[in-house]
Amino acid sequence: LPPSGLFTGLLEPSLSTGLWTSDPRLRDCMRHLRRSMQESAGTVMVDQKLFRKCVGANILLLTQAFRRKFIIPDFEVFASNMDQLYYSTQRQEGGHVADYIPQLAKFSPNLWGVSLCTVDGQRHSAGDTKVPFCLQSCVKPLEYAIAVHEIGTEHVHRYVGKEPSGLKFNQLSLNDEDKPHNPMVNAGAIVISSLLKVRGFLGVPKVLKPSVCICLQSFQSEKETGDRNFAIGYYLKEKKCFPENADMIAALDFYFQLCSIEVTCESGCVMAATLANGGICPITGERVLSAEAVRNTLSLMHSCGMYDFSGQFAFHVGLPAKSGVSGAVLLVVPNIMGIMCWSPPLDRVGNSVRGIHFCQELVSLFNFHNYDNLRHFARKLDPRRLSLDDRNKSVVNLMFAAYSGDVSALRRFALSAVDMEEKDYDSRTGLHVASAEGHVEAVIFLTEMCKVNPHIKDRWGNTPLDDARQFGRDGVVSVLTEYQQMYLCSNGSQSKTEDQRKFDTVKVVV
Repeated sequence: LPPSGLFTGLLEPSLSTGLWTSDPRLRDCMRHLRRSMQESAGTVMVDQKLFRKCVGANILLLTQAFRRKFIIPDFEVFASNMDQLYYSTQRQEGGHVADYIPQLAKFSPNLWGVSLCTVDGQRHSAGDTKVPFCLQSCVKPLEYAIAVHEIGTEHVHRYVGKEPSGLKFNQLSLNDEDKPHNPMVNAGAIVISSLLKVRGFLGVPKVLKPSVCICLQSFQSEKETGDRNFAIGYYLKEKKCFPENADMIAALDFYFQLCSIEVTCESGCVMAATLANGGICPITGERVLSAEAVRNTLSLMHSCGMYDFSGQFAFHVGLPAKSGVSGAVLLVVPNIMGIMCWSPPLDRVGNSVRGIHFCQELVSLFNFHNYDNLRHFARKLDPRRLSLDDRNKSVVNLMFAAYSGDVSALRRFALSAVDMEEKDYDSRTGLHVASAEGHVEAVIFLTEMCKVNPHIKDRWGNTPLDDARQFGRDGVVSVLTEYQQMYLCSNGSQSKTEDQRKFDTVKVVV
């Protein structure tokens, strides 16, 4: 197999599972493949050594992909459903683009993008997902999570409360203890900015590293039109809400900078997915936030994240989310995925019209609402499960391929994570069927490449070797007799590591 064939046979099927070639986890694999393709010029074949070099560092990830062991096993179907939601939401009209910050008024009301990233790093995008926009208030949960991660929950909540305010996000208002009501309103976010500044927090937070660009135009617009925020700052200073030695102006400046961080839907969904994944970035495997910081953040997003619509959103959507006046909605489906929606037209309380509609339609189609019952659901889809129909279809297809001796189809099934030891109604495996029909090449593939257990018995107590003998398939009898001896020896030995066994399974690609 030439290197280009390895790319087609190995990586292209994995892309259908939601892995992107830009995934940092595949960087080494992609580098080796490109180098091999350049050096070979199509003349050098991929041997086992080169194959190991190309995929060895990613064997577990690729095995998961081919076996459909990701959180969303049938990702192509799920992506198709998400596209349908995207296009149906695109027809939503109404709302007005925010213009109180001049830089925001420049965006077209027709822009609309949705990107998602699962906790396994599966990604999908639709629409204007590469256009940069400012996080605005979507940075508040990230800022709070960083503060808890760096400083601790107890210390942070000495200065900021945990309750919804029942008031507008930019209100000059404190709770009964003279603290900002929560970190999702401007007053709370400004105080948290002061906590980070006092601690000398100057570096770029890891959770924000997918995009580290601060839009200077937005930053200047924020400062020039930030009279209300300056008023909040002086009110907080009067009420002694800032920590000792805090510089109010410096805290406001830092807050404006954070709000002006530019992301795209594609980079923003990875931030959301990090929150969905307990603080571990799905596409790097690096822990960037503590589990406690994430839990606290999601709790506050659920109760306070959507401005004056937070209660309604919690009722109808039931998921942690945060909106921003740029038109962004950062949505977290805990333990499953993160989503970033963006469309500039806002409703009367400052939430994206299309973003809200998309979130509502999402939980109408899928059982993602926090309080959806996962055992007794009739009308909603659960993308975490492979349907019974899919499993039944795979058994039928496997048996027909074995009956006809179609090795190409068998190879395709193995790469698509079909269990090659799947049984039919009579407890017969594909190896039983291929043996009975005398398809030597199919038997060799199922034994040598797929390592199917030759000792499985059907409902009448027959093994594949028994079927081969019964129908006089001498060539198959010879292969199975030798394979049974090797199978017993290999299963009795502990010499192979788990990685080597998984590597042997993936070798069916070549």
